[in-house]
Amino acid sequence: QVQLVESGGGSVQAGGSLTLSCAASGFTYSNYCMGWFRQAPGKGREGVAAIDSDGKTTYADSVKGRFTISQDNAKNTLYLQMNSLKPEDTAMYYCAAQPFCVDSMDVRNARTYKYWGSGTQVSVSA
Repeated sequence: QVQLVESGGGSVQAGGSLTLSCAASGFTYSNYCMGWFRQAPGKGREGVAAIDSDGKTTYADSVKGRFTISQDNAKNTLYLQMNSLKPEDTAMYYCAAQPFCVDSMDVRNARTYKYWGSGTQVSVSA
């Protein structure tokens, strides 16, 4: 049974930093993609960043240069380092995982992913 558990959210002032973690259990695929999504109140779920089993990363334009996605395979943990946070980054952040990810999949589309965590809240004040 696959479980994804996010942590690291919180409240920060604009310009601050946070690091989100996603601990994965039961997810033992050699080929996969994992991603971070966010959803603000009244808005749809937005793909923030994704990484595949080869380490290839992709980012939303709104976070390029500020956020970094990474993974520690030994710890089965996905990370999202968020720097220079802005009030518009305020949202619930979710971790997602998809086994057998291929290049034709849109890794920034929520429909690509089979497994989801329950989310961690990030609030950025001006």
